[in-house]
Amino acid sequence: MAALCMAVVIAASNVWIVKSCGAAVYRDASTLQSRDVGLVLGTVHLLRSGSVNPHFQTRIEAAAELYRAGKVRHLLLSGDNHRKGYDEPTDMKEALLAQGVPESAMTLDYAGFRTLDSVVRARKVFGQTKLTLITDDFHAPRAVFLSRHFGIDAVAFSAEPVSLNRSMRSRVRELAARVKAVLDVYILHTGPKFLGERIEIRLS
Repeated sequence: MAALCMAVVIAASNVWIVKSCGAAVYRDASTLQSRDVGLVLGTVHLLRSGSVNPHFQTRIEAAAELYRAGKVRHLLLSGDNHRKGYDEPTDMKEALLAQGVPESAMTLDYAGFRTLDSVVRARKVFGQTKLTLITDDFHAPRAVFLSRHFGIDAVAFSAEPVSLNRSMRSRVRELAARVKAVLDVYILHTGPKFLGERIEIRLS
């Protein structure tokens, strides 16, 4: 009985988030409205093998594409920097510089430990109420869901999907992450780990 209830909760949470937010996820940049700021959600740069994480690579390519197309004027790079030698925002910055995005068009958020932290900080620390979220296709609906709950007018641009054989584990984890998102906002009322002083984003 408990297993059945758990299955129902997982299914209901996933269907709800995907159905309610899926229409706000774009895959064709030409159909995406222009916005001032794009929020690039962080992920690990290198895999244990030493090769570049394909999720990191596709998010960087998507962010650079939107910037070059004039769909965003500025990129807020939000990721984890909780231990020495691990710095997602700086890794994103260096990769985007290599893609031709100028440093003046980027702001780094070093306390985006999870998606919830990134979107709440985007609003409360960086003062953004209208964003284009840049992330993986399977992650985008949850990012939109959380953004909307915290008062952000959000759409998402999904990076080129990573092949199933390289992304299956992440896609399966996302099923549980969507349940956690629902619990965080409606039951646990979870907030970000850190907030801090207001930081102004200067548009170039």
